[in-house]
Amino acid sequence: MQNWPLLSLLVWLPIVGGAAVLAAGDSRPQLARAIGLVVAIAAFALSLPLYAGFDAGSAQMQFVERVAWIEVIGSWYHLGVDGISVALILLTTFCTVLVLLGAWRSIEDRVHQYIACFLVLEGLMVGVFCALDALLFYVFFEAMLIPMFIIIGVWGGPRRVYATIKFFIYTFLGSIFMLVGLIYLYLKAGSWALSDLASLSLSAREQMWLFFAFLLAFAVKVPMWPVHTWLPDAHVEAPTGGSVILAAIMLKIGGYGFLRFNLPVTPDASHEYAWLVISLSLVAVVYVGFVALVQEDMKKLIAYSSISHMGFVTLGAFIPLILVREQANVDAAMLALQGAMVQMISHGFVSGALFSCVGVLYDRAHSRMIADYGGVANTMPWFAALFVLFAMANSGLPGTSGFVGEFMVILASFQANPWLAIGAGVTLVVGAAYTLWLVKRVVFGMVANEEVANLKDIDAREATVLGAFALAVLALGVWPAPLVDLMDASIAQIAQQLLAVKA
Repeated sequence: MQNWPLLSLLVWLPIVGGAAVLAAGDSRPQLARAIGLVVAIAAFALSLPLYAGFDAGSAQMQFVERVAWIEVIGSWYHLGVDGISVALILLTTFCTVLVLLGAWRSIEDRVHQYIACFLVLEGLMVGVFCALDALLFYVFFEAMLIPMFIIIGVWGGPRRVYATIKFFIYTFLGSIFMLVGLIYLYLKAGSWALSDLASLSLSAREQMWLFFAFLLAFAVKVPMWPVHTWLPDAHVEAPTGGSVILAAIMLKIGGYGFLRFNLPVTPDASHEYAWLVISLSLVAVVYVGFVALVQEDMKKLIAYSSISHMGFVTLGAFIPLILVREQANVDAAMLALQGAMVQMISHGFVSGALFSCVGVLYDRAHSRMIADYGGVANTMPWFAALFVLFAMANSGLPGTSGFVGEFMVILASFQANPWLAIGAGVTLVVGAAYTLWLVKRVVFGMVANEEVANLKDIDAREATVLGAFALAVLALGVWPAPLVDLMDASIAQIAQQLLAVKA
């Protein structure tokens, strides 16, 4: 399989499939749905050989493809994956299948365009995770905005125009600074290759400016406090599929960017300003969790929950700088980085599942307001059981994926500074508070009204979607070793890069 252009197939098959879905036209929605689902399943099937054929004992990029692209400036169509990339690509292809299956009946208007947007978005996200050329990375990074902008703007809620413009302005402005930083690095290195940029010798001043250029771009994507305000609006107005992809995959690109750019390219500046990112992460973890407590809209509550849980990702990414530079504790640094990555994958499953659950209720009752529900367990017992499972995972219950990554990050934080661990641990209490309160008001109690009394339980298609998420949440919670082993060599390489002093 190493000789196949497997990564190109994973990037371009969904994009070409999106074009085929558009060709099916609006007059044949069932054909468009069938083509879209087949293409998504094919992409997922093609991603499995990445895991099967990947040499987890090596930190080198594998399945590499390199073809001249823009020769005049030395930019290459250069693709490759390490363990981190493989994990995120598998998450992308897995979630896309479930999103298209989940939207089989809920979208009735411009079905072919809706499915085409998701397929194109899938190809672009895979491109981000396997691009080894900085300019190619930036093209994929920016191009993702277009299909998501369309998804929210066309199929979103009443305030979709406001949400899409806010989403676009925040993410686009942040990435402009990254482009300036990449151009500076290219002029200094004479190359766009990520490996060349990581090995470039930079002064402390250069690293400072580049660090903040990358920080602005990726902090918006994560999103970190205080540049997080676009996310709740985007989630509330987006259709269910848009919310799932946004939370499960697109937010992870910010965390991925920190691991690919900030840490290896600017290690000295990352250490110098680690306190800033750690502080902002703790604010996100604790403060935003309290904000989630007062939400009346289910999607907005889960959106704020995503911001809080993604704070663990940035905490786990920057705690290692303290552990390596000040304590020479490489093992603890690796634990923090592994925890950040496991948290990213886990959050993809849990947040995708929770937004899918909200979509199931919305399709029946056409309301996302918590006050409109109550006693759902009496009329939808199978749905209620799955919803409670995902809520427990969101609370960090041992045995679910939500526990593993957070525990690893807290354990590593304790070795860096016990107060950091205590601050991060607060979110487990706050997270349990707003999640269990949501479950209590929506799932349990007396049946709220006649509309809730008439709700029908999930059908086979919905059970397949939620069941797949449930299996993923439980599998990662009970046996995280395959994921940790997959990324171990790549994580070890990043930890070693943090030891380098460039200035």
